[in-house]
Amino acid sequence: MIKIQRLAAATVVKVLGGASLTAVLQETWRAHSDLSGQQRGAIQDLSYGVLRFYGQLDALLGFLLNKPLKDQDLRSLLLVGLYQLEYSKAAPHAVVNNAVSASRSLGGSKNKQDVGSLVNAVLRSFMRKRATLLEQAAESEVGRYSHPQWWIDRLRLQYPENYEAVLEAGNKRPPMTLRVNRRRIGVEEYLSLLSQAGMEAKLSENGVLTDAVALAQPLAVEKLPGFAEGLVSVQDEGAQMAAPLLDARSGMRVLDACAAPGGKSAHLLELAEVELTAIDNDIARVARIKQNFSRLGLEAYRVIHGDASEPAAWWDGRQFDRILADVPCSASGVTRRHPDIKWLRRESDLPRFVAKQREILDVLWQILARGGKLLYVTCSVFAEENGLQVENFLRRHADARLLPLSLVDITDGQLLPNSHHDGFFYALFHKA
Repeated sequence: MIKIQRLAAATVVKVLGGASLTAVLQETWRAHSDLSGQQRGAIQDLSYGVLRFYGQLDALLGFLLNKPLKDQDLRSLLLVGLYQLEYSKAAPHAVVNNAVSASRSLGGSKNKQDVGSLVNAVLRSFMRKRATLLEQAAESEVGRYSHPQWWIDRLRLQYPENYEAVLEAGNKRPPMTLRVNRRRIGVEEYLSLLSQAGMEAKLSENGVLTDAVALAQPLAVEKLPGFAEGLVSVQDEGAQMAAPLLDARSGMRVLDACAAPGGKSAHLLELAEVELTAIDNDIARVARIKQNFSRLGLEAYRVIHGDASEPAAWWDGRQFDRILADVPCSASGVTRRHPDIKWLRRESDLPRFVAKQREILDVLWQILARGGKLLYVTCSVFAEENGLQVENFLRRHADARLLPLSLVDITDGQLLPNSHHDGFFYALFHKA
């Protein structure tokens, strides 16, 4: 556990310094190839947990220290310890003892004895004063909701009646939902396979998503029956709405303009015999799209490394019947899967995302055939990227008409995160 705490703390330091959590963990796995699967899972759980509740943990640490710590490794180790004491099932004495030992192995710590004493004193003080400290932390909104203040203020302004529910949903562990590959197996048959493997699951409560299966407990994908054989994919219920909404039918030319990692593209191919072009501007993610398609046994597609906003480099001149524009965004609707986003995003990032979204929309509209449909998608809950972006698009394009959406849980295109799905926004345009 000492090594696990230390590596989790190192992960938190790098993320708070500006690095992506996913990238840092991948770097850690490469540097420590001797880690077992169980150890990796524990490091990931601690790293995610600290970042999920960082606002609260940071407030708690501030009350427990006489002055701010300059040693960021030590500070993060204390955050890990506080997270374990408050949220994990680990024995408190073991958490404290391991944290003390881990602190003495930190490279930047000069006086090992003093450092260990500090860690011991801080964590034991939290155990003694826990109830009072938690109340104090909750007096600030950042401490209560574990989101940046600008984020809280924006959601309160845009969702005055349910902003608290959105913030609370962003701090919960995400559900694990599967999409059954109907080209390989029926959903009832796959539910039977899960039952035989001792895995509790049920059909999605959203009756429109006939291929969606919700697991009672998340698990590693390699444990899913038939995963390697392409029987099933992991995809959030909210993300599974994209393919049905686009209404792509057999024989149509379809473009997925920002396709990686390929879940929505694969769903389109599973639903109809379309001629699909999938594009992404990240070469590594392009490779992942191809791997996913291969695993699922899908055909009739082109996967291209390119920029959706620069079609001259990849477009063959034939217009598309359907376009899926799952554009770059703040990802403010998927923070429970990516808790680092809350602390990496800045309010000043939003105009940059809005400008890029506008550019992509305007360019893609030019290569959509008349009578065709374009589905605009973000995994954001901010109005600037969603409803306001749509209003501005309609003002710029007289030949665009906004179509009603047919799926449940969507109000004015906005799907807010809840116990079943993440936060997404959908807008379906018809070209006259």
